[in-house]
Amino acid sequence: MKELRLTVVTWKLIAIVLLTGQFMACSVVEVKPWQRGTLANPIMMADPDPIEAGLRDHIFFSKEGSSGSAGAGGGGCGCN
Repeated sequence: MKELRLTVVTWKLIAIVLLTGQFMACSVVEVKPWQRGTLANPIMMADPDPIEAGLRDHIFFSKEGSSGSAGAGGGGCGCN
């Protein structure tokens, strides 16, 4: 059975196709002043109710025995 070997030209072609796809997937769109009201709508927030989010974080940290950033490693015992 023959081994499938990719040449340097094939690798370059694959790299060009992938990079072109990444650049086409990205875009920079200027937000017009009349569109900012739509984006500032509370429904667009990650946590639309900040009081409920604070209460949920308080309960989480009370159960975990830790406080601070939710993304940090370790707990209240001092271990990582």
